[in-house]
Amino acid sequence: MISRRGFVSGSLACFAARAAGAAARVDLSPSLATIIEQRGLPGLIAAAIEGDSVVAAGVAGRRRIDRPEPIAIDDLFHIGSNTKSMTATLCAMLVEEGRLAWNSTIGEVFGDVKSMRPQWHDVTLEQLLVNRGGMPATLDADGLWRRLRAHKGTPTQARRTLLEGVVSAEPAAEPGSKFIYSNAGFAVAGHMAETVMGRPWEDLLHKRLFEPLGMRSTGFGAPGTSDAITQPRGHTEKGKPVEPGPSADNPPAIGPAGTVHCSIPDYAKYLSMHIAGARGQGRLLKPESFARMHAPAAGEKYAMGWVVEQRPWGRGKVLVHAGSNTMWYLIAWVAPNVNFAFVAGSNQGGEAANKACDEAVLAAIRRTVGGV
Repeated sequence: MISRRGFVSGSLACFAARAAGAAARVDLSPSLATIIEQRGLPGLIAAAIEGDSVVAAGVAGRRRIDRPEPIAIDDLFHIGSNTKSMTATLCAMLVEEGRLAWNSTIGEVFGDVKSMRPQWHDVTLEQLLVNRGGMPATLDADGLWRRLRAHKGTPTQARRTLLEGVVSAEPAAEPGSKFIYSNAGFAVAGHMAETVMGRPWEDLLHKRLFEPLGMRSTGFGAPGTSDAITQPRGHTEKGKPVEPGPSADNPPAIGPAGTVHCSIPDYAKYLSMHIAGARGQGRLLKPESFARMHAPAAGEKYAMGWVVEQRPWGRGKVLVHAGSNTMWYLIAWVAPNVNFAFVAGSNQGGEAANKACDEAVLAAIRRTVGGV
């Protein structure tokens, strides 16, 4: 999901926060409390990251709208489609290692899929990651989404089912000819990674990305358990809480497109890596790999899990992406020219959460880099 609204299209009374070993200095909580009261949301969290340090952070609201437990800075938030850039980052690692190439094709990796239509054979990994692979915008055709919801096998097996269901039909557009925002494309890219490595995408992400960055809070699907309110609940756009379980997230088949959860301090570590990478300071990857991931296709704004924009407060190029499984909402900005990143999330989906997160990021920018 990509945010296109609010200011982004234009110009804890006491809390502790740690990310990349630095304590937050500016408390954003009072601003967030005002926002959720105005927007009628259960909760809101936000942070500003300068380099590898969290320099501002705050939380407001409750883990579940009808319960008293407050949201804490280390609580787990579902990041939705912000998972996409993580999948692209993992693929870049495998490209550097020679296990994949940006021009590796679906036909090469999945040559055993006999039902594959010829039009899919030459679709490349890079085309999938910039949403130009001809993949469909939805997975409703021929009941595929229903089958993925009901799938009882492993996530890897579910992604194989997704792949077979998609490539046995015609592409939604001629591959390479058109941008189509597609969860399916990222799911297939993640499946390419796990196929050539012989390990599930979830394991690869933990081993190759989360562990080296010290992200210890990460997981997949809705956070928490139904027997205690130890983590926030997602809420529908109308404010109805949804207990953890299969109905609280999208199916694992599209995991590489959007099922990661983590704490905001841990997510800050990931954003710090992309700040540094965009500034030519490769961490886990070479600078040229970051440059490729952060470059959109010709004539477009979508890169590999990032939308490329220009903002005065960022002194030029910024990267942005938002994600929602309809029960959570999170948006992240990376502004390499000012060495900053910003993130805001709500444990509710929908328009009010979208606007609230834009307002929270705006408050963080005003308290740090200014220019808005």
